[in-house]
Amino acid sequence: MAQFQALSPPSSTKVPFHSVRRSEALSHHDSICCFRKPRSHKEVGSRLSGFHGNVIIHSCPQKVRHSHNGVIQGVLASEKGTGEVGHSDSVGLHGKSNEAVSTHEVKKGLRGKYRKVVLAYSGGLDTSVIVPWLKENYGCEVVCFTADVGQGSKETDGLEAKAKASGASQLVIKDLKEEFVRDYIFPCLRAGAIYERKYLLGTSMARPVIAKAMVDVAKEVGADAVAHGCTGKGNDQVRFELTFYALNPELHVVAPWREWDIKGREDAIEYATKHNVPVPVTKKSIYSRDRNLWHLSHEGDILEDPVNEPSKDMYMITVDPEDAPNQPEYVEIGFVSGTPVSVNGKDLSPANLLSTLNDIGGRHGVGREDMVENRLVGMKSRGVYETPGGTLLFTAFRELESLTLDRMTMQAKDANALTYAELVYAGLWFDPLRKALDSFNEELTKTATGSVTLKLYKGKATVASRKSPNSLYRQEISTFESGEIYNQADAAGFIRLYGLPTRVRAMLDKGLFQG
Repeated sequence: MAQFQALSPPSSTKVPFHSVRRSEALSHHDSICCFRKPRSHKEVGSRLSGFHGNVIIHSCPQKVRHSHNGVIQGVLASEKGTGEVGHSDSVGLHGKSNEAVSTHEVKKGLRGKYRKVVLAYSGGLDTSVIVPWLKENYGCEVVCFTADVGQGSKETDGLEAKAKASGASQLVIKDLKEEFVRDYIFPCLRAGAIYERKYLLGTSMARPVIAKAMVDVAKEVGADAVAHGCTGKGNDQVRFELTFYALNPELHVVAPWREWDIKGREDAIEYATKHNVPVPVTKKSIYSRDRNLWHLSHEGDILEDPVNEPSKDMYMITVDPEDAPNQPEYVEIGFVSGTPVSVNGKDLSPANLLSTLNDIGGRHGVGREDMVENRLVGMKSRGVYETPGGTLLFTAFRELESLTLDRMTMQAKDANALTYAELVYAGLWFDPLRKALDSFNEELTKTATGSVTLKLYKGKATVASRKSPNSLYRQEISTFESGEIYNQADAAGFIRLYGLPTRVRAMLDKGLFQG
């Protein structure tokens, strides 16, 4: 890792370098030319001990030394000179003779050089260690980014101090809760997207909104790279990086877990101690959890064996159905053109609506799912999910669509729901196909206006009533009494025509056709 260290007399005068554009930092073949006689060779050695190149000292200010790989032209700088070293191995110093020379630090990391990296930051041990690791390995400034997607205020308390103590230049926090629910959760709800029969895509939906915000922040702060703390075994690395590629393919991506030598918690703590990073003092959970406004997931520990039943004390946002109230509760959810808008007749914003339903469903133990799923990377994993508000929304919306969709349309929509869920799970949120399916779903759910009342009791949410001004269910047609619109005698001709293929095949099998 090549770097400059200050070379100056006791005077406080500092001389920065002025950068010129080039994509590489100084190589080990580069030379420094300084036009001041040092007090001793020892001074040069000690002050440039971090630079692995050639140090050439000239007493004559007119001389300039060129190396075959790069040039640093040194003349004495003025006290007021300013500048920074960029991605260059040719740097000029301009100033007056007989004044002190000081170099502005130039650092190429062990693995390369980036100007500025935006890191998805949680404040936990892993991301706290990633901050100095990025600086050491890529010689960059690190801007930490935290997205508030409803994980709770405790997750963001004191986060700025943690980030800066780890070596970050700043922490950016953005409240994405309304955007998350409106632009990511509600489209999945309209699509009916459920992965492998159970998973309501809580983590899958959250990653693209976070990654999109990271791309925005990278543009705002002038970063040339982004980084995340996802492991090389999980789905999230794919979700983050496909979003980066889709929204800004010029950004570099750093994934430390695929690069570094840290193998586990003890290694991370050792690295943190070595680099003076305060180790988070929060108690280490035995479970790996991900929480946002839509759900809370649990993985790891006893859950790694599918034989084991989840422990009762593992759950955090839903009560045990056995301990739920002994009296049922009714909740009415209102929809307009496929979008949830109200709870019990009260209009709410997307995030507030979901938060309200989380509270209601959670206290009745609704929304627990234990499943073994197929990860995108090929392995199977076992997870337990708590999705109380989401379960209420999906249950209610399906019931509303039972009124507003005809048979063929419902079947086509259900078939597309599988594709939609696969796309979201696989990190292809910004894929043209998902966007096209959104248009399809928006068209089909224009008539999905109305309300559904659910009965909540001991972990179950069952429909109590449903109504819509666009309902295709007409009592005057469906009644068993005779009506003008439906003549039961018409069924005979319908059945004969509809069953013609079946009848022909049976006749052929029995040899009833002649010749």
